[in-house]
Amino acid sequence: MKANKLRQLVDRVKPQFEKGGKLSKLHSSFDAFESFLFVPDKVTLRGSHIRDSIDLKRTMTIVIIALLPALVFGIFNAGYQHFLSVGQAVTFFSWQAFGFGFLKVFPIIVVSYVTGLGIEFIVAQIKGHEVNEGFLVSGMLIPLIMPVDVPLWMVALATAFAVVFGKEIFGGTGMNIFNPALLARVFLFFAYPAFMTGDRIWIAGMTKGAGVVDGFSGATPLGELAAGHSDKLQDFMTLFLGAIPGSIGETSKLAILIGAVILIVTGIGSWRIMVSMIAGGLLMGGILNLVGANAYMEVPFYYHLVIGSFAFGAVFMATDPVSSSQTQTGKWIYGFFVGFMSVLIRVVNPAYPEGVMLAILLGNVFAPLIDHFVVQANINRRLKRATIKV
Repeated sequence: MKANKLRQLVDRVKPQFEKGGKLSKLHSSFDAFESFLFVPDKVTLRGSHIRDSIDLKRTMTIVIIALLPALVFGIFNAGYQHFLSVGQAVTFFSWQAFGFGFLKVFPIIVVSYVTGLGIEFIVAQIKGHEVNEGFLVSGMLIPLIMPVDVPLWMVALATAFAVVFGKEIFGGTGMNIFNPALLARVFLFFAYPAFMTGDRIWIAGMTKGAGVVDGFSGATPLGELAAGHSDKLQDFMTLFLGAIPGSIGETSKLAILIGAVILIVTGIGSWRIMVSMIAGGLLMGGILNLVGANAYMEVPFYYHLVIGSFAFGAVFMATDPVSSSQTQTGKWIYGFFVGFMSVLIRVVNPAYPEGVMLAILLGNVFAPLIDHFVVQANINRRLKRATIKV
């Protein structure tokens, strides 16, 4: 009943925002709010089209749902790591940990959405286009790959860079060649490396250095390995469960695995990319184990799957349907390449212990080329079959 009244209210004011109405210049903004509240009633006017139940809004909604386990765990972990650093004993799934983590994480999410959607609305108004739902996912991904203590003005700046130079400059949603969320992370990493590297940034409050108990470093597993402290690396199950320092949404591989199942079952995420990226990472890890030139290379190859952002990148970043390969064979090649390069970069480059971000962006660059060769190979096979028949 309430939905019907809301629908009637929207229909009553809608003519004011259409062509010829007093507020026609705000049509893009009104259309965005209407499509957020209700399923669009637009239909095709000519031609035949294949239809299904999935549109862009439903796709983005499913991805957001898949991200919720990682988000909720990240909120608990942010609070838990803080209290651990100051020597205050709290259980992981406590209201105290959740409350502190929520107060740290929620502002980052708000800043990300306000900045990104604000730019999207402005650009849509200037161009007279519809506001796409693409940023609904990017706006959540950006906070999840950030340190919990990142300054909010940096989040706003990085988000603006990602939207303007990662999306709008290429034509908007569906036209970008790079993953916008990763561009935000790359921007901060190279523009403000002091706020994106080091032990203290991963624990809320440690940047101020106040009240931290002796012996607590707050170093991430990758940080320990890069420093040559492989003996301080946590066991596999601890790394899998994720009660460790790290980016907000990247520490719990169990939460990420739940999200992966949701994406695969609904057909939103490509299981081919996920599986092939894991295979590429395992192969590169195995090769480095055989080389064994240093302690980092001797880390068991399967540990790379639960260290850093490998799992998060495989499930939510590499599978971006816009910037990844489109062909089925291309997805296998693309995922394998990204996984292979992720482990290679993180181990071989001592100045940059996390290689997933750069590997995915590199894969984004090669994705169109991979698809081109896959399509061309298919054409050549068809031509050969046609020649033989003739």
